[in-house]
Amino acid sequence: MTLSVAITHAFAGFDLDVAFDAPPGVTVLFGQSGSGKTTVMRAVAGLLEAQHARITLGDTTLTDTAQNRAIPTHARQLGYIFQDARLFPHLTVRQNLDYGTRFARGRQGPSFDRIVGMLGIDHLLSRRPATLSGGETQRVAIGRALLARPRLILADEPLAALDEPRKAEILPYFERLQTELDMPVLYVTHSVTELARLANQVVVLKSGRVVQSGPVSDVMSDPAGLGDSTRAIGSLLRATVQRHHDDGLTELDAGGSALFLPRLDRDPGASIRLRVAAHDVILSRTRPTGLSALNILSGTVKSIRDGDGPGALVALSTPAGTCLARITKRSAAALDLAPGAECCAIIKTVAIAPEDIGGPSPV
Repeated sequence: MTLSVAITHAFAGFDLDVAFDAPPGVTVLFGQSGSGKTTVMRAVAGLLEAQHARITLGDTTLTDTAQNRAIPTHARQLGYIFQDARLFPHLTVRQNLDYGTRFARGRQGPSFDRIVGMLGIDHLLSRRPATLSGGETQRVAIGRALLARPRLILADEPLAALDEPRKAEILPYFERLQTELDMPVLYVTHSVTELARLANQVVVLKSGRVVQSGPVSDVMSDPAGLGDSTRAIGSLLRATVQRHHDDGLTELDAGGSALFLPRLDRDPGASIRLRVAAHDVILSRTRPTGLSALNILSGTVKSIRDGDGPGALVALSTPAGTCLARITKRSAAALDLAPGAECCAIIKTVAIAPEDIGGPSPV
């Protein structure tokens, strides 16, 4: 079941004109504040009467302005997760969750026990929202949305109000939505970390327009994909956990190459994705020796993009995915880099932050 969206709407000083498809899994609407992300979500939810729109979910037409058709918000079978969890303070966790079931209207879906177990909130059922941490509160909000048996989940920057430890706590639960629920999840964020951890598909918005869309691995490996910020430019690599070593390192298989990271809390065989910032990658024309770095990926240069200043962005094709390296133009010239040249990417073991390690790996 795919969500298809086409919207045009004019505000004072801002025009929205977007079209995209969101298949089952997590589709991230990515962009800076004011790019139109929340406006799109409001239109999909039926909270904004767009001037021109056609929005369908599977074989159901939610909005078609050409036919003067719009299903009311309460009848769209949506689960909406906000920045503010909006739990009822006078009800227990169980009662808040039960409230979600009132909107299920007999539809089939995951059981109460399965959702509670998936979110790890079974021990919270008798407590009230005021006694919960931020991460616990948001997990309950996710559970309430899922228990409405929705056909579509809308998550509007659900982690924006949380501090970094709480974000790290709740990200794995959103990751599970990728594999355990067969429905589209439309997720709004301007965080590169959330994008890398959660997205199957990405729709990049800028000034009310779609500037890029596609699978997350393609968008993140495109030097023009996410803008020019140093932190935004990076790669998304695929790997599988092989084994844990006694010296505190976890060994990964990244397309046949061994990568080592500080110990991960993942079982051998687990599929993961790794976000690697382009400025954390060093290039060598030959496989280096005598270095402290443990992680070396062999590949072939796909492209070189010169920046406005002294820098250049090199895209290297490797068995683990496209790896981006931010180097100087002088270095690119000294290495005689050109498309088709064989090269090695060197990544420090400690350069990949824990928050940039997620799973499962994107298709």
